[in-house]
Amino acid sequence: MARIFEGLERSCENSGEQIVSAPGFPGIERIEAHFYGEAFEPHRHDTYAIGVTLHGVQTFRYRGEKRVSRPGEIMILHPDEVHDGGAGTKDGLRYRMLYLEPSLLGRCLDRERSPLPFVAEPIVADVAFRKVLFAALGALDEDLDELLVDDLVARIAESLARHARRPLKSLAAPARRSADLAREYLEANATRLVRSEELEKVSGLDRYALSRHFRAAFATSPHRFLLMRRLQQARGMIGQGEALAEIAFATGFADQSHLSRQFKSAFGVTPGRWAELIRVGRQSRTGLRSKESLGQNGIGFF
Repeated sequence: MARIFEGLERSCENSGEQIVSAPGFPGIERIEAHFYGEAFEPHRHDTYAIGVTLHGVQTFRYRGEKRVSRPGEIMILHPDEVHDGGAGTKDGLRYRMLYLEPSLLGRCLDRERSPLPFVAEPIVADVAFRKVLFAALGALDEDLDELLVDDLVARIAESLARHARRPLKSLAAPARRSADLAREYLEANATRLVRSEELEKVSGLDRYALSRHFRAAFATSPHRFLLMRRLQQARGMIGQGEALAEIAFATGFADQSHLSRQFKSAFGVTPGRWAELIRVGRQSRTGLRSKESLGQNGIGFF
């Protein structure tokens, strides 16, 4: 049985634990995190999680094995894969992570009509790929430019394809279009119950074919995609300091308890713990000057 996260009982200010969020861009989220000990219980995202360890040793279980990431190494977690995470030594852990929605990557791959690349080994040492990532992760206090994102996603796609050990299989254009239509409908109706019949009508496919094609295109199911949209809305509202009961109602959950269970399952921490980490991160954000602070760690990103 998973052990309850011990950090719930300790102060973020005393431990130095925090999450710093960068300005958002559609389909991309960027953070820097500082942790000691166990940080996240087993959970799964519906995005790619691609990041770089800056300080300390990061340990996590992924696809049945314990993994270790050291400074300068890249972590590549595929959407919908269960993982946990924490610091492997008493010195603590510092890392930066980019969360990339599969739909953004999918548009980049559309010319080849390929499903999302799967990288079997979640830890890679790749200086060229690291430089690509730090076009976005090197300055967390800056907004992302649209043209920069275009190039970033294209280069990430190339890097993921290079590290994927399984050949890409073609996804026919009509199937991808049906999956796109279902995704757009789910996004537009994220805070209510969407029935299978609705998606069948929107996509032109039966529910089982749609499920297969949707997973090939976005690496998750329509059900989980809808759930994650609600949770992302809830997470934004938590960061704004709104009450959990009101957030649960606004984002389509049965009650606060239902929201809390789903939130912890998706992000590995409770909503209260998340709110505390974000609060401390905001207080220290003015002290983050990304490229200068990265250079102090002796990691050759540039």
